[in-house]
Amino acid sequence: MITISLCMIVKNEEDTIGRCLDSIKDIADEIIIVDTGSTDCTKEIAAAFTDKIYDFEWIDDFSAARNFAFEQATMEYILWLDADDILLPEDIVKFKALKNILPPDIDVVMLRYNTGFDGQGRAVFSYYRERLSKRSCHFKWQEPVHEYLAVSGNRLNVDICVTHRKPPGRPGGRNIRIYEARIAKGERLSPRGMYYFARELRDHGRFSEAITWFERFLASGLGWVEDVITACGELGNCYLAENKPEEALRAMLRSFAYDTPRAELCCQIGYYFKNLENYKLAVFWFELVLKLDSPKTQWGFRQEDCWGYIPCIELAVCYDKLGALETASKFNDMAAEYKPDSPAILHNKKYFENRLTKQNL
Repeated sequence: MITISLCMIVKNEEDTIGRCLDSIKDIADEIIIVDTGSTDCTKEIAAAFTDKIYDFEWIDDFSAARNFAFEQATMEYILWLDADDILLPEDIVKFKALKNILPPDIDVVMLRYNTGFDGQGRAVFSYYRERLSKRSCHFKWQEPVHEYLAVSGNRLNVDICVTHRKPPGRPGGRNIRIYEARIAKGERLSPRGMYYFARELRDHGRFSEAITWFERFLASGLGWVEDVITACGELGNCYLAENKPEEALRAMLRSFAYDTPRAELCCQIGYYFKNLENYKLAVFWFELVLKLDSPKTQWGFRQEDCWGYIPCIELAVCYDKLGALETASKFNDMAAEYKPDSPAILHNKKYFENRLTKQNL
């Protein structure tokens, strides 16, 4: 059985850290908490789980804090979590089993990170992260914001999820302030930095500036392919927000130059034509999704509903607009295979039953 050090950096997490540590306490053989300036009860709550609590002066650099936390670890493998992450009961069971069977030649274990959920609590937005790494490899964190662990060697993808449960109403703006301060000092952002700075600008409604940075990122030719593909879609959204529909469509179509089509982009283009009431073209793009092979392992951002539920229910709407009621009803039934309890599907079902009954009279 392998041993695990849990390494966390925290600040003012009294609302979440107890829940997080309670979910991981039976998996981690060592818990290391690095506090970057809490003024609440974070450290007192953490003390109920561990005595390895360290202070680290915050220098606007997440990687610096995480690397310090990793340096305190003493077990074979290092696991990292944020305070608003948890492991659900089924994932705790899987993780305990993994500790017993992990081959000794594995350097990195990739876990799925679920960060978006529908009304029934099902994960609809996720991606893989490098969660568990061999301490002897001395991997280092990179980037001051939206940091990542620079890993290499033998990787293993496992069917274990970390669930993100961010409390509502937390203040934003920290990340964008860090980026802007570094740019003001004359620092050049890395390709990853350009990409995430553009996303921050988009999130703050600064669409014109976001367009500039997404374009710079794409022009660099140095981005990770999954980020490049996603950037094309985000660029399209920014152009739409700036009321530039032709530029938006061109941006979305650029994604196909980098790899086979992603369902997320096809749905985005489908919505583009649906909003123009060009239902024939919308049908083409939504139906294309259903012909794609869903990758078993997609390390980039994945919107689960785009790979089945969304294209089916949108095809039901589009075919209804085109007057093909039976086909529309068929696609609504297909959507129900993904989410049988969806209020939209149940509403559509009654609608189509009534329409078809009147049509057949």
